[in-house]
Amino acid sequence: MAETNKTEKATPKKIRDERKKGNAFQSRDVVSVVILIIGFVLISKLGGFIMVQVKNLYISNLEKMSGLHELSVATCMLLLKEATMVFFVTTVPILIVLALTGIIMTGAQTGFLVSGELLRFKYSRISMLQGLKRMVSLRSLVQLVKSIIKITVIMWVIYTSVQDLMVVTPDMLNTSLDHNLDFMMDRIMSIVYKICLIFVAVAVLDFAYQKFDYEQKLKMTKQEVKDEYKQTEGDPFIKGKIREKQRKMSMNRMIQQVPNADVIVRNPTHYAIALKYDIENDQAPIVLAKGQDHMAKRILDVAEKHKILITENKPLARSLYELVEVNDYIPADLYQAVAELMAWVYSNREKGKK
Repeated sequence: MAETNKTEKATPKKIRDERKKGNAFQSRDVVSVVILIIGFVLISKLGGFIMVQVKNLYISNLEKMSGLHELSVATCMLLLKEATMVFFVTTVPILIVLALTGIIMTGAQTGFLVSGELLRFKYSRISMLQGLKRMVSLRSLVQLVKSIIKITVIMWVIYTSVQDLMVVTPDMLNTSLDHNLDFMMDRIMSIVYKICLIFVAVAVLDFAYQKFDYEQKLKMTKQEVKDEYKQTEGDPFIKGKIREKQRKMSMNRMIQQVPNADVIVRNPTHYAIALKYDIENDQAPIVLAKGQDHMAKRILDVAEKHKILITENKPLARSLYELVEVNDYIPADLYQAVAELMAWVYSNREKGKK
């Protein structure tokens, strides 16, 4: 039976694979709030300029139309051209900044992910069953609650603001258009400011939830983690076999060097170290082979077969085994002991010649 309990945190490979599919973490509410705040700042800073441009357009159109006896197509086109110019001067720069803000904020969360997977046709996107599942999911419920909160907040802010305006409405009839426009702009900015503050709190909560939901969706079962490890690192059983084979090949190469040794140091059967010293070419004696227990016996057997000198020196054998790797020179600390050993070897060789 397949394991369905997803308790393991997503691996880096799992996250990379999901990103290739276009599945990346992001909170749309964070993007919306930042765009709203940037828009609020731009409008508050450029509000006076925009009002002047709209006012001049309004006055210019009234002056043109006051002297007209009939409205021609040419006049309409001229008025439309002037209105379009004012729109581009006052609104388009703000829209461009907001669009760039949306792109940057989305990219900051997704790592500027671009995936062709999102453009491919998927049956699940038009499947009624999948659509119903999405509608009754926890994610949809959270989105619904957020939408209700947003609408409720907006309606409440607008309602309280309109109530405040109702008190001063009669006074607005006795003031100039400029003062009324300034006053309305201040009130609108106040409403937007209140909405921004509340939406920031909603965005923070949404960011935390979206991150939690994203990590939960990417969680893996223990079996999935094992399978992924096998795919990326290889089957542990097979890797173990390969390592065992490599170890045997290394041991065989080491055993093949034993016949070239000058002497074997043993302890007495637990350790065996094959030493060689070429006075003309080597700066110090070299360990050609070393082994413990079974490998030590193999070294001794080969040494006896090739009539290599064997001596027993427990402290030296143990030190050489622990401190020196195969094909490395012996350390300076062991020079004295090995020198005495090599002197014994040379002495035995001289006796053999006689």
